[in-house]
Amino acid sequence: MFLPDRYIKGHCPKCDAADQYGDACEVCGAVYGPTELRQPYSVLSGATPEMRRSEHFFFQLSSSRCVDFLREWTQGSDAHGAPRLQSEVLNKVREWFATDAEGHGGLADWDISRDAPYFGIEVPDAPGKYFYVWLDAPIGYLASLKNHFDKGQAAAHWHPESRTTQSYETFIADPAVEQVHFIGKDIVYFHTLFWPATLHFAGLKTPSRINVHGFVTVGGEKMSKSRGTGISPLKYLELGLNPEWLRYYLAAKLSARVEDVDFTAEDFVARVNADLVGKYVNIASRAAKFITQHFAGELRYFGATDALRERARALADDVAAALDAREYARALREIMAHADRINEAFDAAQPWVLAKDENRRAELHDACSRALAGFWQLSVLLAPVLPATAARVARELFGLPRDFVWSDATELPARVNPYQHLMQRVDARQLERLFDAPAAPVAAAPVAAAPAAAAANGAASGAANGAAAPSPTITIDDFAKVELRIARIVDAAAVDGSTKLLRLTLDAGERDADGQPRQRTVFSGIASAYEPAALVGRLTVLVANLAPRKMKFGVSEGMVLAASADDGKARPGIYLLDPDAGAEPGMRVR
Repeated sequence: MFLPDRYIKGHCPKCDAADQYGDACEVCGAVYGPTELRQPYSVLSGATPEMRRSEHFFFQLSSSRCVDFLREWTQGSDAHGAPRLQSEVLNKVREWFATDAEGHGGLADWDISRDAPYFGIEVPDAPGKYFYVWLDAPIGYLASLKNHFDKGQAAAHWHPESRTTQSYETFIADPAVEQVHFIGKDIVYFHTLFWPATLHFAGLKTPSRINVHGFVTVGGEKMSKSRGTGISPLKYLELGLNPEWLRYYLAAKLSARVEDVDFTAEDFVARVNADLVGKYVNIASRAAKFITQHFAGELRYFGATDALRERARALADDVAAALDAREYARALREIMAHADRINEAFDAAQPWVLAKDENRRAELHDACSRALAGFWQLSVLLAPVLPATAARVARELFGLPRDFVWSDATELPARVNPYQHLMQRVDARQLERLFDAPAAPVAAAPVAAAPAAAAANGAASGAANGAAAPSPTITIDDFAKVELRIARIVDAAAVDGSTKLLRLTLDAGERDADGQPRQRTVFSGIASAYEPAALVGRLTVLVANLAPRKMKFGVSEGMVLAASADDGKARPGIYLLDPDAGAEPGMRVR
């Protein structure tokens, strides 16, 4: 059998990298024919391939007409006057045009056929011949778009502003319609030479721009299933990991340059928890509590707001410019720097102190309103990266009947609803499971089982699905023995020497023998789920009559209630119980 180039591996003829395919090197980016590989071997059998003669079809890439067109096209500009190719991509493309003093080198004719057995589309009137995949694959871009139009999906597009009643032919011929590609650096040759040449000499519109990105590496290594260094999006979702964590992490590292993006579990956990939870969500979780508890959800700004709006407009313009330039990391750095400023201003105002003084209600109202206005703006700017979270903020927190639009960035919200938990912190154990080796196949269950065995299997199945076996029944008198009371978290801090515990200072509406307010200290194992600062001011539920427990960190005077799945490995996460608006410290939970 004839081996297609992807069924042959060997050493790259340019850089001598091992285990490279027969058409392109993933290390140095060189493009070559399978016969040029050094030490070639069959991917199927490991044997050394034999050279055989075969008739093939070629695209005359070396013709002067084609070379002249491609030189001009690769060095041209898009519809907005920006270079069609990034500078480092253009430099690489120029190498492929280069010839030596004797005229060797330059563009060679492109072999567009492969011998059976192969996959894809057969060459008409040429039995046993197939079109090379990189001839027909890009054509699939346009074929898919045409199918989109032919099925009426373009006229019923989910995005109203994108709907059109044009035919495919009219749409694609419209001078205002641009074709913009986003590709990996390993397929530059096909998209900057073969694809535009194919389109141009077929009389079709060529791409306006080609945007090239590097690889996603894991711990510095190129993703590989065989080495276990890949990130499976399906497994990521199956483990219950928030897709917006990954969207943010990749965007925070992505620029307009052709650079690899390295994924490490430690950096992922630190960046998501610090930025999204510690900085961004932290603002709403703290400020909204004061507004709903003291001002019935109404936002008011005491003093001029012109400067506030002007700063918002300047930031929105800067972020929009960065996004348009595909400098996503720069855009997110600017957004998070603004989040830092909002948090600093909120901390400086000390609303937890202001809330205790009836004469300083206006200061409290203004500080929290401005913090929430900042959170509104951050959510608008983050919407391209965190669309689901931003939509929840718009509809659930601020009560809009729609999602955010970009022009909302300079608006000031007027009301806020009670805060609902927006985002969980990443638990490092979740990511460990993402890179676990696949489980060994499970042996088939016997056809029949004894009643006892069947019952045991049923219980195990229920546990696997997250449903625990029911606990023994208790009476109402048993339940009445547990004293549950509302408590406000006055302070929260990490515990030296523990990665699981937070030290919480609680106000449960109690007074000591002298009639002075009494606070409790409770150690709670929620450090993996919450930043300490994000808890200050929150209400929670306290087991008030639990016997004090002496620990090496101090005495814990009760327990706060939180929810978690019975199988913490399958469904990790801790969720602190949060009473509804109107509840006050000391109230009994019945």
